[in-house]
Amino acid sequence: MTNILVQSEPGFSPSIDAEIVGAANDYIHNDPNGKQMRLNAHGVVKDKGTGGIVYLNYTGIVNITPELGMILGGDPNAKSTEFGDSFIEMRFETGEDKLKDLELGVFVGAGRFVVEQGKPVVVEYKLSKAVKGPVAEKA
Repeated sequence: MTNILVQSEPGFSPSIDAEIVGAANDYIHNDPNGKQMRLNAHGVVKDKGTGGIVYLNYTGIVNITPELGMILGGDPNAKSTEFGDSFIEMRFETGEDKLKDLELGVFVGAGRFVVEQGKPVVVEYKLSKAVKGPVAEKA
């Protein structure tokens, strides 16, 4: 993993706009059937607004589709993938009080692989925070 950016959507609290600090690690292995990859990634980012340091960890699963095979194989005809074949669960840890609420959330995400000619492949995740929904009425 060479670059990590963590940017919250407008209106999300706590707001974060962070970049990688130092090295990050990602451990990837294929399932024995060759149809999925398992992810386990770790990194440290620094928030531009607060200066706070945030450790993040995500685990996930990626379906190895023919389109992804082209990307991973370096095929010059490879195209970006759509969201829907890569899913993660992300956790945050920080000592920065203004970002501490990130530790209290359960975050899940869907990812895609972005291919642009002449640039490294980018993996983009859109995260969502699980929240309490309406309570169903008892029958």
